[in-house]
Amino acid sequence: MQVALGSDHGGYELKKALVRHLEGRGTAILDVGTESPDSCDYPDYAFAVAEAVASGRADFGVLICKSGIGMSIAANKVKGVYAALCRDVEDARSARMHNHANVMTLSGLRTPPQLAEEMLDAFLSTEPEGGRHDRRVGKIAAWEREHFR
Repeated sequence: MQVALGSDHGGYELKKALVRHLEGRGTAILDVGTESPDSCDYPDYAFAVAEAVASGRADFGVLICKSGIGMSIAANKVKGVYAALCRDVEDARSARMHNHANVMTLSGLRTPPQLAEEMLDAFLSTEPEGGRHDRRVGKIAAWEREHFR
């Protein structure tokens, strides 16, 4: 499994903690930046992670900005990406089980590192549930195919 990670300055410290956590698990990492707490533009990193996931270079993505909202909005502009802003472990599980999310976005301001690690572990270990959720996600994918040519 390969996980792509990206953050802007607002998520830099939390991204560093998650990189260490994934390294400790032996997970392959694609760190697209940022590499400092200096001000930068979140869409640059959101698109880099989203494109890595959409192309198959990464299996999953994690994006962190101050609120997590901007990263989620930007990542969801990339065809094939299902980015979910998660606030707790249940959100992380549900995003995978019910929505087939392949990118998790986090708030660097509101998410303590230990909670983020637990959320990431839940996100990466949860499989889509199937059933009615497949039908619903299928509707999103069909709309995407029709409108993003």
